[in-house]
Parts: sequence; C-alpha cells; structure tokens
Amino acid sequence: MKRLFLTAICFVFALAVNAQTKPKGSLFIIGGGERSDELIKQLVSTAKFTPKDYIIVLPMASEVPDTGFKYISAQLKKHTDLPIKNFNFAKHSTSDVKWVDSLAAAKLIYILGGDQNRFMKVVLNTPVYNAIHKAYANGSTVAGTSAGAAVMSKHMITGKQLLDTVYKETFNKLWDKNVEFAEGLGLLQNTIIDQHFLKRNRYNRLISSLNAHPEMVCVGIDEATAIIVHGNKATVAGDSQVLRLANPKGLKTTEKGLIKFTQAEFGLFTAGDIMDIKP
Repeated sequence: MKRLFLTAICFVFALAVNAQTKPKGSLFIIGGGERSDELIKQLVSTAKFTPKDYIIVLPMASEVPDTGFKYISAQLKKHTDLPIKNFNFAKHSTSDVKWVDSLAAAKLIYILGGDQNRFMKVVLNTPVYNAIHKAYANGSTVAGTSAGAAVMSKHMITGKQLLDTVYKETFNKLWDKNVEFAEGLGLLQNTIIDQHFLKRNRYNRLISSLNAHPEMVCVGIDEATAIIVHGNKATVAGDSQVLRLANPKGLKTTEKGLIKFTQAEFGLFTAGDIMDIKP
C-alpha cells in the first residue's frame, strides 16, 4: 500500500513538472522557397496576436539581411498591422538588455533563411538564445524558413559531409558517420529537420541522419511547405509535401561503412495532415 502511494505521488509530480516545462508556444517551420500569401496568412493565424503584440525578424542567417527583412515584412503586412522589427544581432550586441527583453516578449519571432551555421555562430550561448526559448515557453510562435528551419533542431544538419567533403545539395552515398551536425536552437530536442527536401532530393541526407540518431524522428520539409508544431503533433501546411522517417529496425553498418536496416516508419504528408513528432 505504501509503495502504491509513493508511486502515485511520483506520477503526479512528474505530470506537474511536465506541465511546467512544456512550451506554450508554437513552431512554424517552412522548408524554404517561395512563401505563398496563404502560408503567411496561416502563420499570422497561428501566432494568435492581440493588438499590443509585435513581430521580430532575426536575419542573421542571411547574406542580405536587409533585403530578406524587406520581403518578409511586406508579406506579413498584408495580413497584420502590427509593428515588425528587424533585430540583426550580427551587427548589434547580443547582451543588449533592451533588445533581448524585447525579443523575449515578441509574439512572433521569424528567422530568415541563408546559412544555419552563420545564425548559430551569432546566437549560441548568448542571451539571444535564452530569449528565444523564453518566448516559446511563454506562448510565442517561433518561425523559420530554410536555414531558419534547420536551426529548430538540437542536432542541426550543417549541410556538410564528413566523409565526402565536396559539398552537394544531396548525398551520393548512404555512409555511416557522414552527416555533420552542430548544436542548433534545440526548440526540437528529439526531431531533426531537413529543408528544401523534395526540390533538392535530400532523401540520402535524411536517411543518414536517421542512422546517426535512430531514436529521433527525422522530418524533410519541401519548399513552399511548413509544419506547425504544437507539443508532439505537427500539422502540415502549404503547397507540397513533408516526409517523416522514424524507428529503423535492424540497423547495421557493413565493414565498408554502408548503412542498412530492414524497415522503418515512412510517411508522406500533405496540407491538413497531422503527424507525430518528438519535441
């Protein structure tokens, strides 16, 4: 009886901790390419703005941050009259309390595309990183496209191969230990995101990622397409498809370093579909 009582207490405590740590916000992860007005309309709807809210764009991944800001702000202005601010921390102190506090209080944070490594070089281990997490935990929507999609994962695909060092948009071989990962934002601790997926035929890269982290869910998002994440569910939006890989069985590596497994979960989803992820 005493053991049952203690078990019940531990269960209730675990539920309470989970309730406290589960983010209240949403992720709106776009695979890159053209963003339709309908997709941006869904982004604005997801954010659930009030009249006092505002939007902050983080352009640090982009080689042309001002141009990128110009285009996304023009699209957003078609669907909302709220203020849209451009916070380029690559040219501004990441320790500026006023900017960091403003970022943490933004209702929508939008991360531009470009180079995910460039973005994380500016953000990692800074108050900006913490502010993004605080905003997400408190109910804000964090959105990103292309590189801004890749950074959502804790295990971020850098785009580089470790064994075949010549850059290719996709991988030519299914080799073990060929994917280079770096630390991303970690808004998704247990899901790996790849972008421009169908357009650039990145199947080999995603399969290689699943081999590297078989305990995780691997998601490939095509251009002009997004997943909207709430907890452990993701709803697909946009014009194309999203691929989901998970749970490989019989995973092995040959003496030559070739990957093989007997089966895995494989799903292909379109707009309106809901799939399971691991947050």
